[in-house]
Amino acid sequence: MRNGSLSYEDVLRIVELVKTTQFSEFRLKVGEVEVHLRRSNGAAAQHPQVALPPAAGAVAAEAVATPSSRGAERQFPPDVVLVRSPMVGTFYRAPAPDAAPFVQVGQHVEPDTTVCLIEVMKLMNSIAADTRGVVIEFLVENGAYVEYAQALMVIRPDPEAG
Repeated sequence: MRNGSLSYEDVLRIVELVKTTQFSEFRLKVGEVEVHLRRSNGAAAQHPQVALPPAAGAVAAEAVATPSSRGAERQFPPDVVLVRSPMVGTFYRAPAPDAAPFVQVGQHVEPDTTVCLIEVMKLMNSIAADTRGVVIEFLVENGAYVEYAQALMVIRPDPEAG
């Protein structure tokens, strides 16, 4: 937290801290930003709500996190690269509903190729492949809510990729 304001990373840290405590509800207001987290029936699923000042047309955003199933995450061969979400948000394969997807299964990608978008509080964040290879599978449906570090797609790197 800097200069009395919350960054997106601050909110993520707060959510992670509250997930590991016995609180059933948590509220924090810093300046014009308000964070409200609540557990459903004491379970691990939080319903974070972040209220922002009326800028860029966004007054409030709500995201619902489902209990983590990372312990049951599918196993992948060691020679593939998993593109993971760097943030919590909504996964989109295309830049607009009527546009073609950024990439398709079987398509070759470079490290700087945009492979998807993650929408967070009405902001679109481009996600790059970060490796040279071929897309072999999507692990998330278009429009699905994704968690931090969730695997989004699988890329088989080119043998000469370093």
